[in-house]
Amino acid sequence: MKVAIQGELGSNSHMATLAMLGESKDLEIVACTLSAQVLAKVVSGEVDGAVLPIENSLHGSVAEHYDLLLELPVQIERESLLRIRHNVIVMPGVKLDAVQRVMSHPVALSQCRRFLAEHPEFEAVPFYDTAGSVKHLMAKGLRDVAGIAPELAAVEYGGEVLLAGVEDHAENYTRFHLVRREGIGPLDDELGSRTADKMSLAFAVEHRPGTLVAALERLARAGVNLTKIESRPVPGSPWEYVFYVDVRFGDAAQAEAALVALREHCRMLKVLGRYRAA
Repeated sequence: MKVAIQGELGSNSHMATLAMLGESKDLEIVACTLSAQVLAKVVSGEVDGAVLPIENSLHGSVAEHYDLLLELPVQIERESLLRIRHNVIVMPGVKLDAVQRVMSHPVALSQCRRFLAEHPEFEAVPFYDTAGSVKHLMAKGLRDVAGIAPELAAVEYGGEVLLAGVEDHAENYTRFHLVRREGIGPLDDELGSRTADKMSLAFAVEHRPGTLVAALERLARAGVNLTKIESRPVPGSPWEYVFYVDVRFGDAAQAEAALVALREHCRMLKVLGRYRAA
């Protein structure tokens, strides 16, 4: 099975893929630079699926991924939660007093502010990817540079974890989705066959007072539990929005009732996926 991710091998997306699909010699991870490239490979059939982050417990939603889920013929098949741990990784044998620069993705750097404040001697350098920072310093033989990345990046590129768990908040989680092309059957394994109890939807309502409230009331009357709501602007229509919601439901009949109620009210509705909640 081939699965695409945004970012380098050793990244959190790589770790989330292993958590959802297991470590197997038959699993091939395809690293991509951009999220749009990831899903283009899914749509074309070049890969069997993709694992993408959709929301972080500290930094909120990944807006671009909501847009791509709506635009493209793909569906969410699974979700998982990954505890995010940031580690200072260096070339083997390098000591902390030799480090002058610390590189990582800007979001990772912002989640390690306390550590960086305790070490004002370090120059914090934004980089395109967490694992990519370790790949870069190892390839270039940089002994005065550290990367902040998952432990898997050290394993992948031969680095050494100098300090583990330098993130500001221990309760730091990212929610990931396994996304596959529309129209293909679910993965045939024990996890994939578990009964769905969660649904992600995108809908748009007429731009007049009360229409969003009415949509949410219809969901409530259907008996589903709204667990998340997000809005994204409609391109070319200033101040109009598409609403993304996650709902939990007890059985398939309840989910269908919610969809029927929304279809009667909304000018657009897309089911982004039904899956088992993490």
